[in-house]
Amino acid sequence: MAFFDTIKLEKGMYGNGSKSFTDILEELDPSENYKGSELDGLDAFQRQLKRYDIKVGGSRSDCVQKFFQSSDSAALFPEYVSRAVRQGIERSDILSDIIAAKTVIDGLDYRSVVSAPDDDEKQLKPVAEGAYLPQTTIKTGGQLVKLQKRGRMLVASYEAVKFQKLDLFTVTLRQIGAHIAREQLKDAVDVLINGDGNSAAADTVSVDTSGNITYSDLIKLWAEVSPYELNTLLAPTDAMKKLLSMSEMKDAQAGLNFHGSGRMITPLGANLLHVPSISGTKIVGLDKNCALEMVQSGDVITDYDKLIDRQLERASISCITGFAKLFPDSVKVLTY
Repeated sequence: MAFFDTIKLEKGMYGNGSKSFTDILEELDPSENYKGSELDGLDAFQRQLKRYDIKVGGSRSDCVQKFFQSSDSAALFPEYVSRAVRQGIERSDILSDIIAAKTVIDGLDYRSVVSAPDDDEKQLKPVAEGAYLPQTTIKTGGQLVKLQKRGRMLVASYEAVKFQKLDLFTVTLRQIGAHIAREQLKDAVDVLINGDGNSAAADTVSVDTSGNITYSDLIKLWAEVSPYELNTLLAPTDAMKKLLSMSEMKDAQAGLNFHGSGRMITPLGANLLHVPSISGTKIVGLDKNCALEMVQSGDVITDYDKLIDRQLERASISCITGFAKLFPDSVKVLTY
């Protein structure tokens, strides 16, 4: 069994199917071996940072060049980049509030399940003795889930990277992660509204309010989503302004919560999320527990190389995701 300070690190530890660089390190150097020691609480990658005395945060963070003091420590750099980007994705994450399930795959082809029960199938009626039980059909989708690759190529001169503090470099990487998260959210909302190829577009709930939104409109949306639970509302900026201006949003509890935490309480108790990418005068209402599946091919992928002749450092960062609609009737679109 290897210890953290004797492991040979190499670039071949990346790209091993569903296993990440940290997963492979954990197999070679399990964290459970360090319980009760001064290294307790660190994962295998963090122990490698400690091994090479690389400080990635704080006022005394090292420069990027510290990763390249040896060939072994250089192998840690892509994982550092991936982690920083993932932090940016998680900090800007709204997807976890609207997806019912997340599926991670190794390839690029995936078919989700399709189940569209009618009103009669949603009712569990009494069954006479000896009679057949009613059936609910679940099948694979006729079309593959469309996967989108999102990413950026970081290009920097040797001088810029050499003297760049890791603490500041991490901020840049987190912003890339935030941009990826926003684009993923845009893809997810597009599937909710327009379907994924296996399911049709969401039904529209039209109201005649001359461009305004009333409490009665939200009640109508709630009724249309039934028998599913209306627990999430997605609204663009204009709709958010109108919702926040409703008299029902101005009571003491709602105002105190919004001023203190930035989280908004809707009259129906649904989670209200700001999605600027929604176009037109639309509000999407859904049951987040059964509306959407997120499909991701692998994890955040980072490839790094150096162009010697031009003295440039390059790192490509990408993430491949797609979305599938699970129960189409659990999503409705309010147009005003």
